[in-house]
Amino acid sequence: MSTPYPFTAIVGMSDLRLALLLNAVSPAVGGVLVRGEKGTAKSTAVRALSALMPRVEVVPGCRFSCDPAAPDPACPDGPHAAAAGEARPARMVELPVGASEDRLVGALDIERALAEGVKAFEPGLLADAHRGVLYVDEVNLLHDHLIDLLLDAAAMGASYVEREGVSVRHASRFLLVGTMNPEEGELRPQLLDRFGLTVEVAASRDTEERVEVVRRRLAYEEDPAAFAAKWAAEEDALRERIAAARALLPSVRLGDGALRRIAAVCAGFEVDGMRADIVTARTATALAAWAGRTEVTTADVRQAALLALPHRRRRAPFDAPGLDEEKLDEILNGSEDEEPEPDGPEPEGPDDGGDGGDGGPGGGQPPQGPQGAQGPDECTTDMPEPRREQAPETAPAPPQQEAAAPGAGGEGGTAAEAPAVAAGEPFRTRRLTVPGLGEGADGRRSRALTAHGRTTGARRPRGGSLSKLHLAATVQAAAPHQRARGRSGPGLVVRRDDLREAVREGREGNLVLFVVDASGSMAARKRMSAVKGAVLSLLLDAYQRRDKIGMITFRGADADVALPPTSSVEAGAARLGTLPTGGRTPLAAGLLRAREVLRVERLRDPARRPLLVVVTDGRATGGAEPRLRAERAARLLAAEGTASVVVDCESGPVRLGLAGELGRSLGGPVVTLDELRADTVSALVRTVRDSDARRAA
Repeated sequence: MSTPYPFTAIVGMSDLRLALLLNAVSPAVGGVLVRGEKGTAKSTAVRALSALMPRVEVVPGCRFSCDPAAPDPACPDGPHAAAAGEARPARMVELPVGASEDRLVGALDIERALAEGVKAFEPGLLADAHRGVLYVDEVNLLHDHLIDLLLDAAAMGASYVEREGVSVRHASRFLLVGTMNPEEGELRPQLLDRFGLTVEVAASRDTEERVEVVRRRLAYEEDPAAFAAKWAAEEDALRERIAAARALLPSVRLGDGALRRIAAVCAGFEVDGMRADIVTARTATALAAWAGRTEVTTADVRQAALLALPHRRRRAPFDAPGLDEEKLDEILNGSEDEEPEPDGPEPEGPDDGGDGGDGGPGGGQPPQGPQGAQGPDECTTDMPEPRREQAPETAPAPPQQEAAAPGAGGEGGTAAEAPAVAAGEPFRTRRLTVPGLGEGADGRRSRALTAHGRTTGARRPRGGSLSKLHLAATVQAAAPHQRARGRSGPGLVVRRDDLREAVREGREGNLVLFVVDASGSMAARKRMSAVKGAVLSLLLDAYQRRDKIGMITFRGADADVALPPTSSVEAGAARLGTLPTGGRTPLAAGLLRAREVLRVERLRDPARRPLLVVVTDGRATGGAEPRLRAERAARLLAAEGTASVVVDCESGPVRLGLAGELGRSLGGPVVTLDELRADTVSALVRTVRDSDARRAA
């Protein structure tokens, strides 16, 4: 077994260390979501925490880690007779991104359940993690239905497995920790809310700290055991302090004054629901216990709010998590009926004399060594500044831009680049879908065969594993063979070849590739603001439908991949906000670049079907025969079966209808900006499904 990096050897990231320790003191806080750039020791810190967790007493032989002092009466391995327990370390269970539902919640032996009527249950990771730590790296890449199961178990403290009338329930209480890189996509807001605390981490920009990171990383790699031994005393002290804080926690008093301040803060930041108030109260109580006090102070409430509220105050999908500390202080200072502060020290770190970072008031600082260092995952150089996702808003265009637009973006000239303009107000769009029936990742856009949805048929299990039993089809397959199999009693003799799984139809997420015309013709008559508003609306729609997105822009002499295919719709919105315009219209270059991007993505993820969204007025200029080259590029995409839709941005009383010609070449529908709106009553209902009708015409 490899030696983990010591928790006490990590420097910086004071909020992360504090959040993890508070959850170790009080698992009721609800876990931690760690957001940060790559190489910031997120995984190292989480794995190091497991070594600090107190040992647990379990019933010998119980696969579900029942407590001998209070065994679970519904335990599938029970009932347990009174017996002495055995102590073992708390488990650290990792949930892989590609895990199946059966691996997470456990699996029933359907064949034995039907033939013998017994509940033959194989526990999953939720059972293994009971009374320990469940860690999900890249939690934002986990399938939504797995996240739902995971967070439901974390909220209820139990896992339920229901399969065709056979049910199993077992206790599942664990410390949930998820890590993610926001550049790879965000979690849905309702899932963010289920994590108790959230922390943003970034690599240190201090030269001395980075030097110490490298020094300690090299020392750890050279001799992990010796490096861990050097920190053993600090690890033992921190472990004892966690145990002491756990013992003190029931004695901590959360007074009415502290409760009023918590309610005032949550109301002041307009967070949804009441979970924020409850989590903040539990966190403030854990902070007091961590500091060795039995009274919750204002400083505890402040630090708890900084950890519990940032991810709960997002008002829109593209808003960056965060909390205005000046506003927080104003609310706390203005709260009514404030109780006098109890005597005693302010919240502090586990090592009063440590040099561990610069945490906020009310927060404890995990112990440090002589100089401190971050974990081994943090050995990076030239790290960019931490990215803050923001709504794609830019400064208004300067006055001279409007006057220069015709000259800057004309069809004939060499135009100067026009500054980026702000996107128009987003709106709810119509759903654009890919025709046919796919088998991609679960989502909310196009029809697909998925693990969840309405049952449409039955088939033999694929790959030798049965996921969703179709009971009627299984019985129908087994019934003709009962006499040949020597059936004599009431039971049904079922063989593995009889098993049938349900075929279910739901919806999948697609790869939505935007090809955006940023030429001078789009800048004329202030069209670009409306165009950006339409693209932003489509990005919002892709966010809600769990799509991957990519963006290609074309202007001047070529096309650029502004955003490679990613799950981070926020990144697409940010790129859109800084998109300049001007120059000729190399439409063919944009379509050919899209073809190349889609070719690569088909190799990477064959199951995810693409949807090409071309946002243009249809004009093509620059080079020899630009219209003909654009038509040929469009026909190449159509011949490869690429589903597409053209958003016609042409406006004004005189229209050339060039976008319609492009749509016919692509074999997809054409919608105007007005028709794209879902709330436009007079708009035609157009989706990619119209492509067959267009081809027939």
